Amino acid sequence: MEWRDEGVIIGVRKHGESSAIVEVMTRDHGRHLGMARGARSRAMAPTLQPGNSVAVMWRARLDEHMGAWTLEATRLRSSVIMESALALHGVNYLGALVRLLPERDPHAALHETIELVADRLHEPDMAPALMVRLELALLAELGFGLDVTECAASGAREDLIYVSPKSGRAVSRLAGEPWKDRLLPLPGFLAGRQDVADADAVAEGFRLTGYFLDRDIFGPRGAPMPDARRAFIAESLKPR
Repeated sequence: MEWRDEGVIIGVRKHGESSAIVEVMTRDHGRHLGMARGARSRAMAPTLQPGNSVAVMWRARLDEHMGAWTLEATRLRSSVIMESALALHGVNYLGALVRLLPERDPHAALHETIELVADRLHEPDMAPALMVRLELALLAELGFGLDVTECAASGAREDLIYVSPKSGRAVSRLAGEPWKDRLLPLPGFLAGRQDVADADAVAEGFRLTGYFLDRDIFGPRGAPMPDARRAFIAESLKPR
């Protein structure tokens, strides 16, 4: 068995004296693990860092085997990530999110989003809003997508400022007025009302996605929300 792909490294753990098990979110083969021999050499160490993009070749005798990687860096981000607390928390959280996906289950569109987020993790004006969008994309990939395109009650597409916590659908200002205390705020950058997300909008975005992540993903698994998420949000909301 052999295939080639591209992906983002999300995890590396030592194996033996010189090898490592490398976890990659690939475009066409999903979240995949493999052995990288010589991973602890000076030549390979800069490549095998979470957040880096790589071209990969995977080989195994049988498909169900772990297999072995040949990896070549295509975009090195680790030096920039190491210099930013926001990016460090962000790359850890990226890994936690990707591990919610079944191993070897392809999610090409989500891979593209992950690449985009990884490129911007060190940018405090961009990374938080992009992470909210990634959380929404992950919810959709796992079958719990939100619909923020039209009002669940009236079908209106304008002035959408709430989300129903029951259905995950948007609600307009007018339709939601009688129940506004029970509805979740829909920040403008997710509803197309604003291009740039300020700190308040980002906080609202994380409260929105956090509600559904906890209810539909982490809660049913009996797992807490990742510490990396809390750390990333706290760093995101610090005054700059």
